[in-house]
Amino acid sequence: MNDDADNTPQSLFQAPTIGEQERMIEAILFASADPVTIRDLNARMPHGSDAAEALVHLRKRYEGRGVTLMRVGDAWVMRTAPDLGFLMQRETVETRKMSRAAIETLAIIAYHQPVTRAEIEEIRGVSVSRGTVDQLLEMEWIRFGRRKMTPGRPVTFVVTETFLSHFGLESVRDLPGLKELRAAGLLDNRLPPSSMPGAGSDDDESEEGVVPDEDQTELFEE
Repeated sequence: MNDDADNTPQSLFQAPTIGEQERMIEAILFASADPVTIRDLNARMPHGSDAAEALVHLRKRYEGRGVTLMRVGDAWVMRTAPDLGFLMQRETVETRKMSRAAIETLAIIAYHQPVTRAEIEEIRGVSVSRGTVDQLLEMEWIRFGRRKMTPGRPVTFVVTETFLSHFGLESVRDLPGLKELRAAGLLDNRLPPSSMPGAGSDDDESEEGVVPDEDQTELFEE
């Protein structure tokens, strides 16, 4: 009987060290333009890897660096440190002006999601045109959510990870609160909290083609 059989390794598929897993995640995130979920990271890495644990170590390692590891919803992405954003000013940025109706609709969805079209119209006090919703869907800042368990099963709207990533937010919980909006002059002090942040009447404005004032767009434009 061969004694070498006793020397067989316990596992032929040992997981890489945590340091090696960090390197793998670092490579994946640097090569990816879009945020990557932990599930996708684990699917790409060798058997036995723990992407969640490796991300904790990797995030600490990037603290204070020029590039930071940022969580966007349930995914992760590498981004330039917020305080160094001024260095990117030479990049060409496509500016798309949004109507006041689109800005208010987006704000209501962000703060009240999941929200139906009828609920948006109730908060704003005016009807929401199809063009306004189509613009936000085209920009991939909102998407369709689950249908509500109410008569007619109306579809709801929620913001996307693209929206969170654009504004540097981990989740909608990081949106500025009522006090911050009023302090920044982005919310009329006369409006009730239930109508925040952009509810109002458009009696003197049409739904489409209205270019918002600068103080109204500050929250939603870089």
